[in-house]
Amino acid sequence: MPDSGGRFLTGSTMGHVVRMTLTGAAGISFVFLVDAANLFWISQLGEPRLVAAIGFAFAIQFLSVSSGVGLMIAATAVVSRRIGAGDPMGARAEATSAMILTVAIQSAIALVVVVFRWDMLDLVGATGETRRLAARYLLLTVPSLALMAVGLIASAALRAQGDGKRAMLVTLTSGSVSMVVDPALIIWAGLGLDGAAIALVISRVVLSGMALKFAIGTHDLLAWPSLAALRKNTKPFLRIALPAMVAQLSTPFGSYLLTGVMAQFGDAAVAAWAVANRLYVMAFGGIFALSGAIGGIFGQNYGAGLYKRLWTTYRDALIFCVVYALSVWVLLILATPLIVQSFGLEGTAAEVLRAFTITTGGAQALMGMVFVTNAAFNTLGRPGRSMVVNWSRDGLLMLPVAYWAASIWGAPGVLYGQAIAGSAVGLIGAVWAGVFVRAIANGTLPELDLNPRRGYRDLNRFRRR
Repeated sequence: MPDSGGRFLTGSTMGHVVRMTLTGAAGISFVFLVDAANLFWISQLGEPRLVAAIGFAFAIQFLSVSSGVGLMIAATAVVSRRIGAGDPMGARAEATSAMILTVAIQSAIALVVVVFRWDMLDLVGATGETRRLAARYLLLTVPSLALMAVGLIASAALRAQGDGKRAMLVTLTSGSVSMVVDPALIIWAGLGLDGAAIALVISRVVLSGMALKFAIGTHDLLAWPSLAALRKNTKPFLRIALPAMVAQLSTPFGSYLLTGVMAQFGDAAVAAWAVANRLYVMAFGGIFALSGAIGGIFGQNYGAGLYKRLWTTYRDALIFCVVYALSVWVLLILATPLIVQSFGLEGTAAEVLRAFTITTGGAQALMGMVFVTNAAFNTLGRPGRSMVVNWSRDGLLMLPVAYWAASIWGAPGVLYGQAIAGSAVGLIGAVWAGVFVRAIANGTLPELDLNPRRGYRDLNRFRRR
């Protein structure tokens, strides 16, 4: 085994899963806590249309940000493989190439969203003044996606290295700044929705600055840009990035469609939907963190040829997912009255929120398995399967099941439909990925892309290590 310095090549895989996921969850949950606080301050202005405007904008922002997350997942995969294979110089070149490509792709996506934001808002059901406010919010925030891409890839490099602590500090620092700036701009400066948008851009600036500081200053994980390296690394990166990005886009696409279903019940329902979405990503940050956290563990052991550890990592990640989701669900049930009161939700809006906290929160134990499945397929050379799993849920099942459930239970039925479709696909995907990872561990797959430098190798040559 090469002396690569890979942190995940020895020790308990459950220990690595817990450590990387909890540090990731702390950062992600704090960012979404800040996002929820942003929504709280907007709600204090007493204008439901402002909250609804953020709800509509969130559906579109989620679409654009998720593409960046897919690219980040690909960066973690290629960089961690190089580290596991004992090639630090190659890892640095891969990280820089991934950053250049991600900035270019995110810039193009930002341009499309800005140009077509009115049409996208029309499709999701925004009307009147709410539509105008949402369009303005998008215009102010979406261009900063390119800047955020820098921070995402630098953070991906940190996770590939195994430095979950500093990756967490990146998000904690940017979130702390936003926590202070949000009320200052929204309430005290009287900027309202514009203040929320400006605060988001500022937090993205801090995110990128901190991530670069740790990636370059602490670990030297980025090389000087090189056209030759970019040409060499573009194909291996895009081979994972494109299907991973398409897979990630399924979740915001499903949310986009469900926002349209929820819109038929009025702005109050959409406002509650916006609150539920914020609570979802904040409360279940540990599950969201799973994919990025275990991607580095898979990648290092994959690059080093330690296939038995791939299976134990997969198994431990599923166990963590179930335990974490059920624990958070209990806390959400207990906190439901306080949440409803804090956001001033009444009638239909309160029913929608209760549907999430009391009824569908428990479904995350199964829905979250998709994140583990994605990490396994993306990092271990089958990113197209992640695309199949995610789009089966969000592109095929989610909308018809949500319409059916809404026809029976009204606005809360949208959440019930989401839970039913997500749970079914999560369980099926977990079994499919489990069979795949087990086959790698047992050496029954004929070949895998183990080393980007030399293409495909025979799996059995490495089982002797």
